Amino acid sequence: MAKTLYLFSSGRLERKDNTLHWESEKGSKTIPVAVISDIKVFGEIDLNKRLLEFLDKNDIPIHFFNYYGYYVGSFYPRNAYNCGIIILKQAEHYMDKDKRFYIAKNFLVGAISNMLKNLKYYENRGNEELKSISSYITEKLKALDLKEDIQTLMQTEGDVRKTYYQAFNSILKDMEFEKRTKRPPEDPLNAMISFGNSLLYTTVLSEIYKTHLDPRIGYLHETNQRSFTLNLDIAEVFKPVIVDRVIFQLLNKNQITEKHFDKDISFAYLNESGREIFVRSFEEKLNTTIKYKNMFCLCL
Repeated sequence: MAKTLYLFSSGRLERKDNTLHWESEKGSKTIPVAVISDIKVFGEIDLNKRLLEFLDKNDIPIHFFNYYGYYVGSFYPRNAYNCGIIILKQAEHYMDKDKRFYIAKNFLVGAISNMLKNLKYYENRGNEELKSISSYITEKLKALDLKEDIQTLMQTEGDVRKTYYQAFNSILKDMEFEKRTKRPPEDPLNAMISFGNSLLYTTVLSEIYKTHLDPRIGYLHETNQRSFTLNLDIAEVFKPVIVDRVIFQLLNKNQITEKHFDKDISFAYLNESGREIFVRSFEEKLNTTIKYKNMFCLCL
């Protein structure tokens, strides 16, 4: 099974015959292209057009993150699975108010349901403080049937997520959540949320590439000047069961501590060793098999 290649250090990535060749201060390595599904770059790397042509030929997207771990862009190969009729249908469903609302609402139902699953997990382990938060979010979930447009859906999403994040203070042992901050994240917890979400957005983007779907047409998130939006929609569903669970595990088991962050008065970012630990746990979570009642299974 092909896997993601993560490049944390700086170096040069190039094509060598019909393989990938990675060279850095830590040494050089030849990587068979058949075992790579996509590439995520965190370090400063050199590459050339010959490599991009090779990646294009082998249908391998490459995603770039800046020094702070923020997603900055992708090399998205010519889509081998492009299908005109599917793109037309996607656009048709976006332009039709009722169809777009139906799809967008169900993305949100999935996201909120998975937040509630996380809360229920800790409630079942004796965390009584979470009951009032669960009740509030459950009522918001039921009220989705009364919503009539995308704007009110997004308002509900913002309200629910803000309340859900408050629950982190009852779930995490040694770290407090004050408020969600981005660009830059102001504390270590926000840094982990931002980093995890960026990883998930690119992971979903790579998976969409394997289908006939066009990632530029989303439904919950506005399709506008942004390059991709469908991956943001789909990622909403999986954030609670992948990113949030990774954060809970890493912090509650002290696998990531203060030493894994670069911090200043107004910002915090995972450093290289922190990112490597986070990515290992993220990959393990992606390979977890979750079984649902009355269904076969869902392999994440």
